[in-house]
Amino acid sequence: MALLQIRTSLKRWKGGDRSHPVCDPNFFATCNGIRRNGMKKVGLAVWIGMLAVAFLTVNAIAQNPPAAPGAAQPKKIEKFGEDKRAKEWANKKWETSTKKYTLRMSDPWGGILFHDIAQHFCDSVKAASGGRLEIKLFPTGAIVPAMEIFEATSKGTLDAFHSWPGYWKGKNEAFVAFASVPYGLDNEGYNIWYYERGGKEMFDELYGRYNMVPFFCGNVGQELGLHSNKRATKIEDFKGMKVRTVGWYMDILTQLGVSVTPLPGPEIYLALERGVIDGCEFSTPAANVPQGYHEITKYVIEPGVHQPSCQFDVVFNKKKWDELPDDLKAIVEICAKETQLWSNAWQENLNIEALKIIGAKSEFVKMDDATIVEFAKVSFKYLEDLKAKNPDVKKVLDSQEEFKKAFAPWREMRKGIAPWPQEDFLKGKLLQ
Repeated sequence: MALLQIRTSLKRWKGGDRSHPVCDPNFFATCNGIRRNGMKKVGLAVWIGMLAVAFLTVNAIAQNPPAAPGAAQPKKIEKFGEDKRAKEWANKKWETSTKKYTLRMSDPWGGILFHDIAQHFCDSVKAASGGRLEIKLFPTGAIVPAMEIFEATSKGTLDAFHSWPGYWKGKNEAFVAFASVPYGLDNEGYNIWYYERGGKEMFDELYGRYNMVPFFCGNVGQELGLHSNKRATKIEDFKGMKVRTVGWYMDILTQLGVSVTPLPGPEIYLALERGVIDGCEFSTPAANVPQGYHEITKYVIEPGVHQPSCQFDVVFNKKKWDELPDDLKAIVEICAKETQLWSNAWQENLNIEALKIIGAKSEFVKMDDATIVEFAKVSFKYLEDLKAKNPDVKKVLDSQEEFKKAFAPWREMRKGIAPWPQEDFLKGKLLQ
């Protein structure tokens, strides 16, 4: 009977009586009745338990009252977005393979830091697979010359290679779009576009034509500008300069009246020292320091508009890839992503000390805004002409531009809080 009276109070609450049921005199009378009679008929513990359940039930209803008849129902919050891989792997039956595999890999890096990125990837695969998959990284040139690793892997002489995709410009200009584009995607942009906006599928298709399977595997961020013995901050300052660079930037500088030569890395220092070239572009501060360019040049011309981001890849012969069981394929892909994350953090941290070393020998100068914009105009015109000639380039660059436009509102809204040191921020330095 007592419990029935409690339920009656709750029903009145549900029916629209908004006075808290606990404040109902009948509610307290009922509870007191339970206490008086309960001591005689049931034990103290049972009485306390009944009272606690009643109170918790009432309180829960008080905090989440039912909607009045005819009132608008609250909008149901749907799940926003999904992990595509979770759906693909939901019913997958994973089996741990027991067979051991060994693959042979090489790179074009010689002794520079990017070789460490390739080695990091190989080490990660071996550790994650418990030694069931070992990718042996051979020194540059040990099996085939540096610039022959593409053909060697396509034909099966090598099982895999690590590289900068722009090196394969001669195979298809579209490879450069996956490496670095003047005024193109930064590290964040490449990651979003590749993993979430269809970039990976385009990359797979392009390398697939050559019997290979690729993955993004390392990004070292924005490159340094030009090490130079001539100071240049305006567009006219560049005319007549002799500069070493490669890729699309080589063609763009040529259109601006610069004499460009695509010297291989080992020849750059000597050419600078002898005055054969006035300046050079190579890579990030951390990668440039061991080359010693800062020791024989007066200036570093910033920013590195030619490469807002430097993206690497790891590429497998398709036959060798197909022979791997699913669990090892998954490990390779996950380790490539891990290397993508680690490499950027590693290089950007190294850049802190590298800039101190370079700055002790060279003066940093910055192109004025008008010059940066003029460089952009020439670059965009060059890329449009390239797209008109090559449908693969058009497909990739249009996709990247579509992403930039889609992301622009969020980029605009989040600007103004770049992580400068406190004293700089308080002086009004807000933008990246």
